[in-house]
Amino acid sequence: MALSLKDPETDALARRIAKLTGESLTEAVRTSLSERLMREEVKRGRPADLEMRIEEIAKRFSALPILDDRTPDEIIGYDENGLPT
Repeated sequence: MALSLKDPETDALARRIAKLTGESLTEAVRTSLSERLMREEVKRGRPADLEMRIEEIAKRFSALPILDDRTPDEIIGYDENGLPT
């Protein structure tokens, strides 16, 4: 199914957010529309689909790069005996 953006400003906004996020144009538009829909549903007193929101957050979180290759215990500071170092 095709979506045609005939307004140059709308097209430019979609391309800017796609470039900023590194997403494809389709992903950027879908994410933007999904986030706007959730905000509007909340404003109108309709609870947004919590499961969908959690899945979106999890998807974005799992796409983040791992910047620290230490184990959780090393990050927290536990030694081989499970005691704080």
